[in-house]
This record gives sequence, C-alpha cells and structure tokens, in this order.
Amino acid sequence: MEEALELAEYLPRSFANANEQAYLDFVWSAFQTNYDDGRYEFASLAFHLLYMSFVSFSIWQIRLARPEQFAMAMVGFDKHESRLVSCETPFEFYESLKESQIFRFLKLIGCTNQQVGEFAKFVRRRNKIAHPTGNVFFNDRAAIDAEIAEMMKEVRNIEQHMQPVISELYRRFIETSADIEEREYTDPKDEITANLIHASYMSAADIAFCRRFDLSPLSAHDLYDEMIVLKEALTELYPAEDAELAA
Repeated sequence: MEEALELAEYLPRSFANANEQAYLDFVWSAFQTNYDDGRYEFASLAFHLLYMSFVSFSIWQIRLARPEQFAMAMVGFDKHESRLVSCETPFEFYESLKESQIFRFLKLIGCTNQQVGEFAKFVRRRNKIAHPTGNVFFNDRAAIDAEIAEMMKEVRNIEQHMQPVISELYRRFIETSADIEEREYTDPKDEITANLIHASYMSAADIAFCRRFDLSPLSAHDLYDEMIVLKEALTELYPAEDAELAA
C-alpha cells in the first residue's frame, strides 16, 4: 500500500474542475477500500485507472509544451486528429483513442518502442481481469503489491523522461506571466494556481522540479525581478514539496 500511495505525488496537486477532483478522490477511495478489505481484483482495477490518469496528464503536458511535435505524432489517427487537438481536458483523450494508443505520444519525450510496450502492458493485463474469465488473478496482497511495484517503476520512468517537458512549461509560464500588465491575475499566487498548476495539471513532483528551476540564465530579461517574485510565490504556496519528495 505504501508504494501505491506514492502515485499521489505524480498526480495533479489540485484541479480547476471540481468534477475532476471528485473523480480522482473517488478512484483513490475505491482502491484503498478494496485493498484494505482484501478485494484485490477490484483494487487493481482502481489502481489501473489512477495509472492511466497519470499517463493522460503527462500526454496533456506534452501537448502543451510541444504542440507541433504532438500534431506530427497524430498522423495516422485520421478522423481523430481534430478531436485530439480540441480536447479540453486530459480525460477527453480516451473519447478518441484506445488506452493502448495513448502511449504512442510518449515517444515525443524520448521513450523507445520497447519502453512504450512496457508502459502499455498493464492495459493488456487489465483487460484480462475486466471480463468474466472464471479466474481471480489477484488472490493475495503479495500478488497485487508486486503488480503495483511494477507499475510504479514505469511511473517513475515516465516522470524522469517528462522533466524536460516540465522545464519547458515552467519557463514558458515564468516568461509569459512576468508581465503584470498582460497576465490574467495580478496576484502572483493566483496566477500560479490558475495558469501553471491547473492549466498544466502539475503534480507535487512537477512542482518540486519547478522550484529547483535555475532562473539565472534569464537574468538579462527586462522582467527578471518579477520572475523571481513568481518563483518565490511558488515556494510560499508549496513550501514542503522538495522536503517531502526527498524523504
């Protein structure tokens, strides 16, 4: 269970859409309740939904950071291309794609075909237990713990590959939002919450990476002082993230 709870560090810290927050809370509750009650088969299904949510949030971030590359990666999806571009939330990706297809976009962050196959194999396993087969695949805690450990290994692998994307998103935000006259919110904390955390579906792990971002290469920028203000505001909003992740 402890390793499973680590996944929370890689899911969005908060949501602008209350329905999305309610959905994640519900799935977490379903996982924990079934796990604690020994209904491991159902716990595995809930954990799979959490895993696939993490993947969809990562794809969303890739689309935001690298729209041209994302558009090129859609070649071959035919009628689904326009739908993928117009999706308003990460959850809408699955209205146009099969679960296994979404992993294809992880190639845009340098993942190999072999790695993509490793990420997607859990979909095939889930499909086996999502249909009546007469078999129970997870009969004990050791079995589901092994499955969770394997999934978390791939989550960490994806998160490692995502760091350049998070860096790109944060740098773009810091440069765009440094102009008080042009940004949406005057208060830097409100700007961070709306246009960094919520817009980019930032997780605790992502935020910790942003806090470590080196602003010194931007020191010649006319609005550098306001960039510093924004970074300090992020630290005030999330003061313990680095310490928690390093623990």
